[in-house]
Amino acid sequence: MAKKLYELPPLKYGYADLEPYISEEQLRIHHDKHHQAYVTNANSLIEMMDKARKEGTDFDYKATAKALSFNMGGHVLHDYFWWEMTPESNASKEPVGELAEAIKEDLGGFDRFKKEFSQAALTAEGSAWAALTYCEDTQRFMIMQIEKHNVNVVPDYPILMVLDMWEHAYYIDYKNEKAKFVDAFWNIINWEEIDKYFQKIRK
Repeated sequence: MAKKLYELPPLKYGYADLEPYISEEQLRIHHDKHHQAYVTNANSLIEMMDKARKEGTDFDYKATAKALSFNMGGHVLHDYFWWEMTPESNASKEPVGELAEAIKEDLGGFDRFKKEFSQAALTAEGSAWAALTYCEDTQRFMIMQIEKHNVNVVPDYPILMVLDMWEHAYYIDYKNEKAKFVDAFWNIINWEEIDKYFQKIRK
């Protein structure tokens, strides 16, 4: 059976639909160029390994593992980033449902969570992400700073939401004013979808 390769996921909204918080130009370049590059690179590495295994030849295992982890991390994290956002007209301003109750109980409420998550995003070193995760064993949230796409990830913690803090995510719109980008992000979060995913994880 022929095995599949990874594909760039389509957006569920138009390129201009996240304006004024993320411009059409910013979104097109981020999705079509940067995310596509991670997908292309990951597929190239997989095809190279498939060919080497078929022919019985060796490849640089250390370099390949590192490159594959980086590019697959970029692909997966961007996939989360796209689906968790929605046009402002569809976005609630705060978490809803079971997610809202759990954030209130575990993190001290939405305002406290928003502050902590924003600070995690703004203080992450270099090219990085902020991520909200959930430990099913302890039933606790954790806010991670993920450097690059694959460093400082807590294994086996499902990711609920992420914020891309690489320069390519915001520089066209916000230049070096990262805080304005973080503030803008809170206006276009699809809390309903994140709540549905949270409920699925808990079950």
